[in-house]
Amino acid sequence: MISLLQKTKILSNTPSRAIIQIDGVYPGYGITLGNALRRVLLSSLEGAAVTSFRVAGVAHEFSVVPGMYEDVIQLSLNLKRLRFKVFSEEVEKIRVAAKGAKKITAADLDKNAQVEVITPDYPIATLTDPKASLELELTIERGIGYILAEKRKRKEKLPIGTIELDANFSPVTRVNISVENMMVGERTDYNRIKLEIDTDGSLDPVEAFHQSLGILMEQFQALRGDVDSPKVKEQESTFAVLEKREDIKAIPVSEAKISARTVNVLTKHRIKILGDLDGKTWQKIKDFQGMGEKGLEELRNVAKEYGLDIK
Repeated sequence: MISLLQKTKILSNTPSRAIIQIDGVYPGYGITLGNALRRVLLSSLEGAAVTSFRVAGVAHEFSVVPGMYEDVIQLSLNLKRLRFKVFSEEVEKIRVAAKGAKKITAADLDKNAQVEVITPDYPIATLTDPKASLELELTIERGIGYILAEKRKRKEKLPIGTIELDANFSPVTRVNISVENMMVGERTDYNRIKLEIDTDGSLDPVEAFHQSLGILMEQFQALRGDVDSPKVKEQESTFAVLEKREDIKAIPVSEAKISARTVNVLTKHRIKILGDLDGKTWQKIKDFQGMGEKGLEELRNVAKEYGLDIK
C-alpha cells in the first residue's frame, strides 16, 4: 500500500516569500507532486493587472507625449510591471494627472477603495518640462495566467485612443522545487519536497500554496467522478473528521467552502483561520473592504457548517 505523506511544515513565511517542506513522500512521488504544484502555482491563481490605458492627446502606442522622457511604448512597459490587489469582481479604473517636471510613480495614482497598489515605488513616467502635463487612465482587471491583448474578448468596442496590453495576472513570480531522500522507518528512499514560493505581494505565498492544492484536488475529484456521480460512496465530511480532532477553529479559511475573492478579503483583515471569525459580528464583517453579499452568504454557510459563533 502506498503511504500518505506527512504534515506540511512552513519553514519561513513573509508577505511575498515562503519556504514550505513536505516530508514522508512516497518514493518517486517527490518530482511528480512538486512539478504539479509548481505548474498550478505559476499558471492558475487569480491576480490583477493593467489591461489597457489611455493618455490624453495620444491616439496610438507609437506617439510621443510632449515633455515626457519616455515614449508611449516605454510607458506601456512600465504599466505592465505595476501590481495590484483588486477587491471587486468588476473592471476598475484608476487615473493620474500630473503637471510640471517630476517623476510619476504608482503612489501618485488616484485612490480607489476597491484597488490596493502593491508596488507604489514603481515608476510610471518622467516629466522633464516645467510646462509638461500628463493625464493617464488605467484599466485594471482580474484574471488568470498570461493573456495576450489580441486574445482578450471584449463585449463592447473600446474608446478611441485606448491602448491594450498583454497582461500577466499571476500573483506568483517564482517557484523553486527541490527533492531529496529521507528516512522513514527503515527505508531511506522516501522523498522530501521543499518549495520556495515568491509572490508579488498581492497574495500570501502560503495562501497561494493552499489555493493550488485546492485546484489540483478539484481536478482529480472531477476525474474520479466525485463531483457528479451518485455511485461514488459519499466520504465523511471535513467537519465530521475535524470534529473528532477538536481543531475546527484551526482550519485555514482557504480550505473552507468560500471563493478566492472572499478569502483575500478575510486575509487582508487578518482572518486566516476559522477561529479568527469567532466572536465577530456580521455587521463588522460586512464593513470589511471588498466584502459583498455573495461573500457574506458564503460565510453564513461556513458558520452554519462549522458551528462558528458569529453574532
